[in-house]
Amino acid sequence: CGSVAWDAVKNIEQLLKLFRNKNWPIIYPHVAPKKNYDAGTLAAKIPNIMNIPENGYEFVKSIAPKENDILVPKRHPSAFFGTSLASYLVDLKCDTLVMSGCTTSGCIRSSVVDAFSLNYKVLVPEDGVYDRSSVSHAVNLFDISEKYADVFKTFELVNILKKIN
Repeated sequence: CGSVAWDAVKNIEQLLKLFRNKNWPIIYPHVAPKKNYDAGTLAAKIPNIMNIPENGYEFVKSIAPKENDILVPKRHPSAFFGTSLASYLVDLKCDTLVMSGCTTSGCIRSSVVDAFSLNYKVLVPEDGVYDRSSVSHAVNLFDISEKYADVFKTFELVNILKKIN
């Protein structure tokens, strides 16, 4: 997604640093490499998704998971659909989620809506998520903020979270 993605990575780095300093759980729902049996309607809609090489799924080094982080492979946009995420959140006694990553109009939006539907409070750093299109990014953030989550600039969110013990 170009420079907007690299700008978001810098903001995600700030959030990860804060979470690690506070020993808060960090969960990485991530798109898993596709197998032939994963094709389904996603491959029908986006055929090239089946041709992404395995290294195309690697994490950016500066925001890559660390030893105690939880990895949740997913094959659909929502981090909740068909995954163990909700089970981990219950076990961790989480009631509030901070969601960052890509894409605002796809994985972020669907995960935010599902989290909201499961009664989690959701916080989204508007500059810690990104999309292929600035219009799509803005429209989806507006809709997310009006219905499902609280949206902040990363520096605002970091300042709010720093005050929590």
